[in-house]
Amino acid sequence: MSARREQAWRGSAHDGPAHVTALSKQQATEAARAAASERDAIQANLLDLDGSFGKRLLAGSQLTGASRQRWDTASAALSALWDLYSTYSGVIDRAGEFAAGRLGPRELTELSELLTGPSVQVARGPAPLARRDLADTGLDRLTLATARARMRDEYQQITEVVTTAEQVWTLVAGRLDAVAGALAGPVLDSGQLGDQVLGSEVSEIRAELDRQRAALNTDPLGAQAADADRLADRARAAGARAAELVKVRDGARQRIAALRATADSARTAYTQAQDAYQRVTAKIAVVPPLPGFTDPAPRIAALEPLLASGNWPALSAALAELERDTPSVLEKCLESERAVVSLLSQRDELRGLLDAYKAKAARLGAAEDSGLARLYDQTRELLWTSPCDLTVASAAVTSYQQAVLAFGGHR
Repeated sequence: MSARREQAWRGSAHDGPAHVTALSKQQATEAARAAASERDAIQANLLDLDGSFGKRLLAGSQLTGASRQRWDTASAALSALWDLYSTYSGVIDRAGEFAAGRLGPRELTELSELLTGPSVQVARGPAPLARRDLADTGLDRLTLATARARMRDEYQQITEVVTTAEQVWTLVAGRLDAVAGALAGPVLDSGQLGDQVLGSEVSEIRAELDRQRAALNTDPLGAQAADADRLADRARAAGARAAELVKVRDGARQRIAALRATADSARTAYTQAQDAYQRVTAKIAVVPPLPGFTDPAPRIAALEPLLASGNWPALSAALAELERDTPSVLEKCLESERAVVSLLSQRDELRGLLDAYKAKAARLGAAEDSGLARLYDQTRELLWTSPCDLTVASAAVTSYQQAVLAFGGHR
């Protein structure tokens, strides 16, 4: 290197006199090799950053909002980082050339200055005029170690923006894909379910899905997973409603047939209750009247037009109401018959109780007791007379029972 060229390089590399410790040949060679290895690692990481999905996402989109603001800053930092790396790498290449050649005292000094001195010159722009030194050149002169530290800081700041954008985009995009999946059924696509409310909801969800996708692509750093979650909840609810209507559509005829069978059973049960009522009123004096009977058949018949027109929402509601009411009508008829027939059972129980206490009276030696015999005959007359007044007969049985017990207690 000529003296003039050497002086020019020294002047551009140093702001002022700097003391550089001269390295031994072995130290210098090993330091040059280590610097090249570290430079290669830095280059690999920068290339990974440059090719990352997050960086391509931010660099390839018309950004808005928080993403534009943060990427403008990060993009400028990335450009400066590559510039610094290029200069840094050039210094290491020159150091490698020195280390590969003959290392005389002058070359060793040059190599030591490259490896340990302020050998990396980068433009930073002039300081604001109010704080600018008269001799400010707008350049920074850095050692390799300082350049690496600066690149490391800038790299961490840039990767934080890039990886956050990628993570948010991946998270929210996955949830939006779930929304699209919930709306992908052919029934929802074709609008065959006749539910205008559901149709409007699906249209609104799709519009919001498109809006959130567009917002995610232009402002991933401003996207909110909670918004996608709420939309997914709406999509799942719409899908569940569609599945319910499909189930109604596919099973309507079977459900109507089951309702008709239940209604037939209810009519039969009511007829049987009426027959039982007629039988019992001939034998029991006081029989509560049968409750009224409302035949569900007309309501079931009204399902047919809904089925024929494919009005699945109205059919679903009507089926659910009839499936609740019709079994209740049947149970009410069955209970009415049981209640009427139970009056005969009550009379028969009273008859059995009267005979049991007559036998007890005989065991007690009261067979010849005229008072007990007369009370027995009166009670038996009440129980074997049609129609039987159960209230009076029950009181008479109780009186006879007490009289028998009193007779046994006096012995």
